[in-house]
Amino acid sequence: KAAEIVADSIINGGVTQAFGSGHSYAGALEISGRAGGLIPSKTIMDPAGGMYEQFEGVGKMLGHKMMICPNDVFFLISNSGRNPMSIELAERIKEHGNKLIVVTALSVSKQSTSRHSNGKLLYEYADVVLSNHSIEGDATLSIHGLDTKVCGTSSFAATLLLQQTMYQAFEIMVQRGFVPPVYKS
Repeated sequence: KAAEIVADSIINGGVTQAFGSGHSYAGALEISGRAGGLIPSKTIMDPAGGMYEQFEGVGKMLGHKMMICPNDVFFLISNSGRNPMSIELAERIKEHGNKLIVVTALSVSKQSTSRHSNGKLLYEYADVVLSNHSIEGDATLSIHGLDTKVCGTSSFAATLLLQQTMYQAFEIMVQRGFVPPVYKS
C-alpha cells in the first residue's frame, strides 16, 4: 500500500518528503536525493539534530517551514513514535490532507506513552505503518562484561523497509506506463 501511495503521488506530480530526527534522519536520506532514487524527493531537516524533539512547539515551528503541495507524500521515521516533534509534523501533514507513511517500532510504540499533551502517538496519524520490529531501547546485542546492549537495529530496518517501498513504487509506475524520474547511478 505504501508503494501504491508513492506511485500515485509521483505520477500526479507530487514529491516524496522524508523526515527523521536524530538517528532516524539516516532513513530519510536513504530515499531522498541519491543515485537510484526519485528526483522529486527531499528531506525535511531537523536543524538541531534531534536535540529538541521531545519539546512541544518545535515540530509546529518546523512544520510551518515545510512546503506542502497537494500530491506530496510524506515519510516520518521515528523508532518510538512518541516525541512531540514528529507528532506535530504529522498533524500538519494531515491538516493538509496529504498521505503519511510512518516507519516505527509499532509494538514498542503501542506500549509507550506519548510525550505530547494530546496523548497521541505517531502511528495513529499514518495512512500506512511500516514496522521496523525493533525492541524497546533499540539495541539488541549483549557482550559479556558490558552491562548494556549494543547495536541498534532501527536504522538498518528502516533503510530496508524504505528501499523496498521505493522499489515496489518504481515497479508500479513502470507497469502503469510511467517512467519514474530517477537519479542515474
